Amino acid sequence: MSLPFLLEIGTEEIPDWMIVPALNNLQDMFQALLDQQVLGGRVTSVDATPRRLVLRAEGLLERQADVEELVLGPAKSAGAGAAGGFAKKMGTTADQLGTQTTAKGEYFAFAKRTQGQATVAILARELPNLILKIQWPKTMVWNGKGTERFIRPIRWMLTLLGRAVVGFEIAGVHSSSTTWGHRVLANRQFTVTIDDHEHVLRELSVILSADERRRKIKTEVDALLGRVGLHVKQDRDLMETLTYLTEYPTPILGSFDRSYLSLPKEVLVEVMRHHQKYLSVEDSDGKLAPHFIAVMNTNGDPDRLVRQGNEKVLRARFNDARFFWDQDQKKKLEDRVEDLKTVTFQAQLGSYYEKTQRVVRWVTDLGGEEDAQRAALLCKCDLTTDMVKEFTDLQGIVGGLYARAQGENEEVAQAIYDHYKPLSMDMEDPVPSTLNGCLVSMADKWDTLVECFRVGMAPTGSRDPFGLRRAAQGIVRISTEGQVNFELPQHGELAEFMRDRVEYYFRDVHGFAYDEVRACMAAGWNDLLDLWRRLRRVQAIRPTPDFELLAKSFKRIKNILKQAAYSDGGSYRKELFETGPELELYNEIVRTKTQPLESRIGPLRPKVDLFFDKVLVNAPDPGIRRNRLALLQSLLTEFSDVADFSEIVTERQP
Repeated sequence: MSLPFLLEIGTEEIPDWMIVPALNNLQDMFQALLDQQVLGGRVTSVDATPRRLVLRAEGLLERQADVEELVLGPAKSAGAGAAGGFAKKMGTTADQLGTQTTAKGEYFAFAKRTQGQATVAILARELPNLILKIQWPKTMVWNGKGTERFIRPIRWMLTLLGRAVVGFEIAGVHSSSTTWGHRVLANRQFTVTIDDHEHVLRELSVILSADERRRKIKTEVDALLGRVGLHVKQDRDLMETLTYLTEYPTPILGSFDRSYLSLPKEVLVEVMRHHQKYLSVEDSDGKLAPHFIAVMNTNGDPDRLVRQGNEKVLRARFNDARFFWDQDQKKKLEDRVEDLKTVTFQAQLGSYYEKTQRVVRWVTDLGGEEDAQRAALLCKCDLTTDMVKEFTDLQGIVGGLYARAQGENEEVAQAIYDHYKPLSMDMEDPVPSTLNGCLVSMADKWDTLVECFRVGMAPTGSRDPFGLRRAAQGIVRISTEGQVNFELPQHGELAEFMRDRVEYYFRDVHGFAYDEVRACMAAGWNDLLDLWRRLRRVQAIRPTPDFELLAKSFKRIKNILKQAAYSDGGSYRKELFETGPELELYNEIVRTKTQPLESRIGPLRPKVDLFFDKVLVNAPDPGIRRNRLALLQSLLTEFSDVADFSEIVTERQP
């Protein structure tokens, strides 16, 4: 008989950004437990709210299957005494023993049967440790007695296998068949079964499904704003935050005074988003409207007290932002350059003033002219402003806004505004919008990489405190998507680090096959624009009928040259080629030499095949052999300008 399983871990409120990774970890560990203990079944769903992690599984066995194992004892020639000792050890009598013939002779043997354990007993034994092993960025001890650690205090544990409670205890909390409702709307305990669990939670004002909470927020926001002809500013990350901050989300529409719209949109949005977790509202032209959406963790605000409270708090935040803006304008960005001497970039790498001087030099080396150099000089000055000290996510953006307000030209202002972009490999996260912005961003990121690697601060494992992987990914994206020529190093630790980022970008972000990426990178990868062009060419010709056959031939050529230890280059003598397939291959190579790769594959492939069928490369005559190897080396070299086709994985390797 197969059984369903339900686990609910009830806690104090868990930080929203930790929930999904923890759920994934819980799912993986529980499935591994089922597999290792041979309990059957599979995890069918995981879900969570701020106060509970929930896992469901189906198809668990009631108990492990019995296991029969044939245990060999002493040799039969050892006699009755040895047989009796072995039988006693096996918990039986000598007359119950059998024999087993092996290559070494005949032995006493016993079919030992081990009874499978009940699944409920195994889960009771294993679950406490599994729950406490869920990976969190940090954990806490909360009961003052033991050493059990979790992200937040555990308040209840609902654990059911079929109709039976899986009994265990963690830090004084005993598992049971009960759950708790919404902290405000239904703060009470309730007994559930696996079948009615989600229904009971809904009756207790808890929407367990994150997808359903997300839909509820979106539907109700659209309804609120549709009535006034507005729409919400899309913010996927904030929507996820609101989904996992609530058990019963209800959006409300608030307002603020229009006079605050004199502040830049970026500042107002960041105040609402960062401090208050409010969704911003826009009109049909995409302009910020004097409204916001707050999402309550309750079912309504009939007296508008929640709305009024949120409006009051936001008014104070906006007043702070206006004060910071006005104070910061009293000192121009160019007058803040010297102030960067007191702002540490990194203890071993000096101040942001020193970094700025290096970035200016890098921009100049990249071909940046006056505007790019000016932007590089001013790009870090906003780190000394009150606005950025309060709203750190606005660094760079504030610098660009201040540069524009203080009379710097638009090219300089936009380059400063964009110079932290892109922040990720997400193609929706844009690279800088101007060439000058690309140059400043690339120079800033490259300086960080070069300097950190210089003092031995390369990332290790999952540790990357200076965001070097993100910086490297940004350089790769800017070079390719921003069409900026940037020659990457080919040797050393930093080169290997960049190589991994390049391979990841073209394989996982652009979707090129891994062997296409390796083949093209083997032909050179320091010029990313050239690499991208070659990858597109190889991807385009791969489906053609001659491609795989020619790729196999190139593998063969490379193996022949390697086995022959050939290193004389591709210099050959035409008069040594024999009439027939050998001379025909040579003539086809010469005839198509100036044609693009796409045009050469079809005519060359049959000539190469015929050459291998009819010509003995390793001829007895050393001169003939060397000439044929030179011909093959020449052909390999010509195609290797695009890719090393021997890296292409074909259906049947030669």
